[in-house]
Amino acid sequence: MKKAIKKTVKGFAWGTSGLLSGMAAAVAGWILFSRKYIRHDMPLDKALDADRHDFFSQHAGRISYYASTSDKGTPLVLLHSINAAPSAYEMKPLFEHYQGQRPVYALDLPGFGWSERSDRLYSPQLYQHAIHDFLKEVVKKPADVIALSLSCEFAARAAVLSPDLFRSLVMISPTGFNPPRMDKFAQSAARSGARNTFYTGLAVPLWNRPLYDLVTIRPSIHYFLNKVFEGLVPEEFVDYAYQTAHQPGAQYAPTFFLSGKLFTPAVRETVYMALKPPVLAIYDHGPFTNYDMLPMVLRECKNWKGVRISPTRGLPHWEEPQRLFNTLNNFWAGL
Repeated sequence: MKKAIKKTVKGFAWGTSGLLSGMAAAVAGWILFSRKYIRHDMPLDKALDADRHDFFSQHAGRISYYASTSDKGTPLVLLHSINAAPSAYEMKPLFEHYQGQRPVYALDLPGFGWSERSDRLYSPQLYQHAIHDFLKEVVKKPADVIALSLSCEFAARAAVLSPDLFRSLVMISPTGFNPPRMDKFAQSAARSGARNTFYTGLAVPLWNRPLYDLVTIRPSIHYFLNKVFEGLVPEEFVDYAYQTAHQPGAQYAPTFFLSGKLFTPAVRETVYMALKPPVLAIYDHGPFTNYDMLPMVLRECKNWKGVRISPTRGLPHWEEPQRLFNTLNNFWAGL
């Protein structure tokens, strides 16, 4: 009996050892493949058919943006989401629709697209200052700002800091409406520690870029886009996401995002409910957000409105554009 147990344990040990060795070999192989065979300096097309400019922010470095400013009216500023491979391309339907009707700007936020992608600290404060500086120094008058997903938090932070720079704020599929949990301060501290640990693990130079390359292979990009499209994912969307993910330094900002360090704790209580400009939240259902606490904000904050556009999963400007344009125009007409 003892001999049988010893043989079983020994066999299990050999099996585990073989499995670990195989996994280590696979990891080493992918790291080598990433370094040797994946191109990290692909030609990058313009995301939008418009003039592209660079603005140098004291707080956020070089920020690239697209502009169509020959028309008069209230400026419209578009802010893409934050994920592994975002860019101003995400806001293309909005830019193309309002181009020629009013001044329109679309940013590549720091760490993405044509903007600076240096190895530095990426934080909610950095994005807040990038938006604030752009509105103050480039737009130079109160603007209607449309932000997508996590960038809603950054735009809201900028609007709390300087409400005079905003005529209105539209949030498309905003984050930050999850219900509060018990003992939230202790949980927040624990999450903060976990995020720091996770970031430290992800940011190790040996495997940081190879891990990012794994997240941004075409099948992976397609997989995640499928989660936010109700219908078929446009192939050109996948193509541009792949392009922008294969640039020098493309891994730095997404590493902060993937480790959870770009979210503002208690953003609903500390930021959203402190907003002074008119706010429109556009939502439906999505794989990464829920809106359980949005009705409470709409009840308590008289400057907030909410409109549900169904069926969408986070990108109504791609899947229900005319309904979204009508909703926006009605909102702005009432200001």
